[in-house]
Amino acid sequence: MISVVLLAYREEESLTLLFPRLIKELDSLNEEYEMIVVDTAEPLDNTKGVCEKFGAIYVNQEEPGFGGAYRKGISVMKGDKMLVLDSDGSHNPIHISAIYNKFITGYDVVIGSRYTKGGKTEDAVTSRIMSHILNGVFRIVTGVKAKDLSTNFRMYRADVLREITLTSTNYDVLEEVLLLMKLKIGKNFKVGEIPITFNKRIAGESKRRLIPFIISYLKTMFRLIGIRIRG
Repeated sequence: MISVVLLAYREEESLTLLFPRLIKELDSLNEEYEMIVVDTAEPLDNTKGVCEKFGAIYVNQEEPGFGGAYRKGISVMKGDKMLVLDSDGSHNPIHISAIYNKFITGYDVVIGSRYTKGGKTEDAVTSRIMSHILNGVFRIVTGVKAKDLSTNFRMYRADVLREITLTSTNYDVLEEVLLLMKLKIGKNFKVGEIPITFNKRIAGESKRRLIPFIISYLKTMFRLIGIRIRG
């Protein structure tokens, strides 16, 4: 079963537009699935009502930040595969079948990648530059040989996710989870990438703040270096 996890922060409008497209693609896979939306600890809009309309499981995060929401999603999922994508519509569900078809051939993680051959992004030029630098640094830090380590469009082996302990609070959980999975599985760790187009959000506004984002990643870089050395 596929557990589809969406992390939401005032995404009522985006989810209303995203769910029909998501359901259409998931139905085409001919595999049982569940949709889980992890909302803020205290609801800020009617995300719960949208979930009820489209048959999604609605839960509230208990720990702070993007990382806290990520851990909540892992704790409640029931599937053997975990598919994560952004709830703002920037990850187009049309790429799900390609990610799924690659994953079932024997991968531990398959990433919907902006930077592998054929991938594209609608991010601003400054964001692209920062992203390329970030990915280059974390490829060295984690030893994970993928071009896009900072995207949230991924399918994972759920059994491995349940066995690792994530501690990052912010978006840096995306690099942490790859390193810990690599250390857990060992030399047979297999990561793949599928080219995607990263679109602008379909509604609402970005919640990411640059300075806290940079500080968080700097702290994580040194922490992951320590984890890799010990591992």
